Amino acid sequence: MAKSPTLTLRNGEGTSDSDFETIKRRIHTKLVDKLDLSRVGDLEGDTLRREIRLVVEHLCDSEDALLNRNERERLIDEVLDETFGLGPLEMLLKDSTISDIMINGPKNVYIERRGMIEKTPVVFRDNNHLMQIIDRIVSKVGRRVDETCPMVDARLPDGSRVNAIIPPLALDGAAVSIRRFGANPLKLEDLLNFKAFTPEMVMLLEGAIKARLNVVISGGTGSGKTTLLNTLSSFISNHDRIVTIEDAAEVQLQQDHVVRLETRPPNIEGKGQITATDLVRNALRMRPERIIIGECRGPETLDMLQAMNTGHEGSMTTLHANTPRDAIARMETMIMMAGFDLPLKAMRQQIASAVDLIVQASRLQGGIRRITHITEICGMEQDTIVMQDLYTYQQTGIDENSRARGRFIATGIRPTFMERLEQAGVRLPASAFRERVMLED
Repeated sequence: MAKSPTLTLRNGEGTSDSDFETIKRRIHTKLVDKLDLSRVGDLEGDTLRREIRLVVEHLCDSEDALLNRNERERLIDEVLDETFGLGPLEMLLKDSTISDIMINGPKNVYIERRGMIEKTPVVFRDNNHLMQIIDRIVSKVGRRVDETCPMVDARLPDGSRVNAIIPPLALDGAAVSIRRFGANPLKLEDLLNFKAFTPEMVMLLEGAIKARLNVVISGGTGSGKTTLLNTLSSFISNHDRIVTIEDAAEVQLQQDHVVRLETRPPNIEGKGQITATDLVRNALRMRPERIIIGECRGPETLDMLQAMNTGHEGSMTTLHANTPRDAIARMETMIMMAGFDLPLKAMRQQIASAVDLIVQASRLQGGIRRITHITEICGMEQDTIVMQDLYTYQQTGIDENSRARGRFIATGIRPTFMERLEQAGVRLPASAFRERVMLED
């Protein structure tokens, strides 16, 4: 990202970035003084921005600084971003190659692009400026952040997830993490082109969704769980009634018949909290055919498993775990968080009868994302859940760019739910499960 161009004043001398900021702040202050707030409320999006742009252009003309065409346009855009948008963040949010934005105080802004983290020249004036932008983000989704509630989860209009933590918890100024989730999410063809999985794996997952198998997507932070969930949800019939439950709405379904629910944090008195558990229980009364929980992270796991066991086949969720076996252990732990003293065998029976497939997503060295396991849960054998890998990914090394390389392997095991697939009209070729290396990076 190029540094801000210098400006040329009437006396021919160049000015620094700080002088540019001074001019911008002066114009912004004049704009706020000129705005007729009663009239602004009557105007809509594009019309309002167009009208305000005319005012800003007039204010630029009244400045002593002689700006060339590019400098003038940049100044106008930044003032408008400061007024209507998210200030310095706007230029980063317009860059579709950026997957994460990490703000460590007002003067340190980092991004992740193509799996690599880099520092940007973007800065905020001070911590108060950064706090104004955070307030603008969280107020739009009915959340708040202040000293009594210094941590908040929110989302941007394009679905990107925002987490902010402010002083006194954040010692060096407010810290903000933005997980980009663009208006044009990755599609199945994109993931195939990126070699996230193979066509054979897609055929199996498509069949599993159409045959109403219950699927858990497991993976670490940033491994692409939500992206994969959105992609797999495209296989759901448009005639199904789907209820989604999330802490911050990220799931983007293409179907028409979707009811979206979102949890609510407690108010300033500590009351009014609505948890994922509350929403799952309420969803069961809404006649859903499939329930999709954005992420299971607590007691709602038990309610989700019971829903899967009581006629809501084809439900899906994600959770944090490093392997399919770890995912089972995580589910056991989260069931215990519900406060019921269930025997270990009873918990495992619930899991084994509810979950059909675990899809493991991983973020490997260099930022590449792969589906490393598609694992079937076959049932119980004494006190142990029996699992078998249908497809795996094995890392074999790294390439010249320090990115992981490996190969997708079909284990040669034919899933036990083939009869369910055929009953749903899904017929997979026998060659899809033949033991072999399917694809190498």
